[in-house]
Amino acid sequence: MSKRPDRRGADRSGGDREGAKRSNPSRTSADPGEPERGPRNRSYEQAAGEQVEGFHAVRELLRARRRNVREVWVIERAAGAAEIEELAQSIGIRVRRIGPARLEELARTEAPQGVIARAQGITPANVDELLRDPAAFIVALDGVTDPGNLGAVLRTAETAGVTGVVIPKHRAAGLGPTVLKAAAGAVEYLPIAFVAGIPAFLDQARRAGVWTVGLDADGTTAVSEVAVADDPVVLVLGSEGSGLARLTRDRCDVVASIPLHGRLESLNVSAAAAIALHAVALRREGGHGDVDPFR
Repeated sequence: MSKRPDRRGADRSGGDREGAKRSNPSRTSADPGEPERGPRNRSYEQAAGEQVEGFHAVRELLRARRRNVREVWVIERAAGAAEIEELAQSIGIRVRRIGPARLEELARTEAPQGVIARAQGITPANVDELLRDPAAFIVALDGVTDPGNLGAVLRTAETAGVTGVVIPKHRAAGLGPTVLKAAAGAVEYLPIAFVAGIPAFLDQARRAGVWTVGLDADGTTAVSEVAVADDPVVLVLGSEGSGLARLTRDRCDVVASIPLHGRLESLNVSAAAAIALHAVALRREGGHGDVDPFR
């Protein structure tokens, strides 16, 4: 990793930036049919992730042991049910066997794969702590509204070694059961912070000395060649329909793109995340001198 530049308070039009290398409701066990009602003023962040569905998501919830799990419901002969039961019982969590029709009533996703768990909500990460990490590799999501896409991005982020994810509180998918299922357990290991808006967060990142790289089809620098990827960095991904919002793009130090060689003009945000995050991860591991993923 290259020496981290001191960017705190730097002028956007000059100063040390010019010297950088750049190119262009859980339910109770007594009655699993009724949701447990929390206080009406409970925040979105506090309620996130309480219901977990799907084999991989529930298995990682139990393996990670970072959240209090209240109860697990399984269809007895479902694929992986025996492994889930063994994991749950090994840490003292009650397992309730129910029929397919009952599990379908409780499910909030289309395919819960025969297993549902209720757990303590996901504790939000602290943004300041994410930015203070000398090895910060953060993903900021600028309006990703499709739960399947958000979950897939979180899964990719965990496999790429991302140190934190930042999601806006509004105009974005929440951490509901569909997101958790698509994330396949990544939420149990990824610090996730919620912010009022991505542009303000990027300003905060700048003040903390962290580079910000927006991913956009019009970027003139290939994401695999972003020099500041070696330093503490935020990679910003835009929404499914319109990409980066103008205010978000204006606050990025670098705008990078993924070179496309076919006739289609864009990638799905989750596919773009998979390419870009692993390209950045490769640079951070020192592999950019030997391997370019786009050649």
